[in-house]
Amino acid sequence: MARFIVEGGTPLRGEITPAGNKNEALPLIAASLLTDDAVTLRNLPRIRDVRGMLEIAIALGAKVDELDPHTVRISGAPRSMEVPQKLAGEIRASLLFAGPLLARLRKAQLGLPGGDVIGRRRNDTHFLALQQLSAELEVAREGYELSTEGLRGAEVILDEASVTATENALLAAVLAKGRTVLHNAASEPHVQQLGLALTKMGARVAGIGTNTITIDGVERLGGIDHTILSDHMEVGSLIALIAMTRGSATIKKAVPQHLRMTRLVFKRLGVETEIAGDDLVVKGNERYRVEEDIGGKIPTIKPGIWPGFPTDLTSVATAMATQAEGTVLIHEWMFDGRMFWVDALERMGARLVLADPHRVVVVGPSQLYGTELRSPDIRAGMALLGATLCARGRSIINNVEQIDRGYEELDTRLRALGAKIERAA
Repeated sequence: MARFIVEGGTPLRGEITPAGNKNEALPLIAASLLTDDAVTLRNLPRIRDVRGMLEIAIALGAKVDELDPHTVRISGAPRSMEVPQKLAGEIRASLLFAGPLLARLRKAQLGLPGGDVIGRRRNDTHFLALQQLSAELEVAREGYELSTEGLRGAEVILDEASVTATENALLAAVLAKGRTVLHNAASEPHVQQLGLALTKMGARVAGIGTNTITIDGVERLGGIDHTILSDHMEVGSLIALIAMTRGSATIKKAVPQHLRMTRLVFKRLGVETEIAGDDLVVKGNERYRVEEDIGGKIPTIKPGIWPGFPTDLTSVATAMATQAEGTVLIHEWMFDGRMFWVDALERMGARLVLADPHRVVVVGPSQLYGTELRSPDIRAGMALLGATLCARGRSIINNVEQIDRGYEELDTRLRALGAKIERAA
């Protein structure tokens, strides 16, 4: 088990370029099975979840060639309908192979998916959507089996605006017979990028970026050469880390159009940022102050459906709130286990109250002190890393494999900004 050893108190300064968007890369790897032609993906993040998805693609019969450390070419039709249980259990996005396998082989056998332990994460929306496209489902203790006599377009209503379920339905519908209309579809940037990539492959998709997506099925799709955008979740996380250390740095290729709500929320925590072309500058500040609601009321930060504040940034926003003067309520309503890590912040010296599984009240600023911690999931791990970087003294973060699932060589890149962080076995 790897760990980070962090000596806190050093401001982060300089320039950093975020890695490619993990949540864009994963469905595109699954989409590569929709064609026999080569699919080239550039700016792939070198993280565990991406490696896991590529391993599944290989197990299903695809050929994967690494052209450079951040570029792969995927080719060949799927020959197996079975996503191996061991590989599926390491990554939640393994569910995304259901749509392509049904479209190409008319069968899919999926092991139970893994992923972050942040509370109950329903798979129902995936299968309800695929059933509306004429798939049949059998549930077993070890996973799911899906079959179809041929996918057919339909009016599909998603019972929640799930990102991965929207992507799965989209991946199935592009080769289905007839027209599919996805209602209550997710519209996050990575969903938009998947839709645009499929269109370049020859799919007929309208309504990309809205909550109603119309797909007219085609007979076949072709190859594509696609460059993945920077990860806006990593950009948001870096904003918090730079600010918490009282640093000042430029985040290169930040894709500013995806950061409007993120910048607004961090501004409410006193963090000033500005756009410089394609870059984002986090301004240095010795004092952060929570912006109160009108009348001096305590403000609430909570995630929302896109273009709302991303749920994956609520953890790092909570850590940032410990360094801002004032009181704020963090309301994470999407996942019932997302906030259980905040006891670690309290042990470091943060003043907060976990009101219930979904709400934590933070009163700042607090002087944090180094201690030994454990990363429970990707996003909480990043939040704890931010806390250790601004803490007084030395900290140890165990189980950093969880952080590695979502952030590429983070310790190396943070050292380039001046962070005193080392990786140890």
